[in-house]
Amino acid sequence: MKIKKKKSVDSLKISSKDVGSSEVQIGLLSEKIDNLSDHFKQNKGDKHSTRGLLKAVNQRKRLLEYLKNNNAESYKNVLTKLNLRK
Repeated sequence: MKIKKKKSVDSLKISSKDVGSSEVQIGLLSEKIDNLSDHFKQNKGDKHSTRGLLKAVNQRKRLLEYLKNNNAESYKNVLTKLNLRK
């Protein structure tokens, strides 16, 4: 999981020391959402973790909206790199 996180951060970071920009946060949230989705495929009865999934999805949605309003080019770049919207 750490390797996936590092690869996601490396592909989306703006500068060499970037770990907290909107692009990186969106990438990390996407990894978390993917991991929770896989978890729910194996554990269908786990209702308590759905709150964490919904929270991550809504946070990513807000960050994407912010990026769309402030930096449209970066928004398009993130969408293509993460294959979010088709």
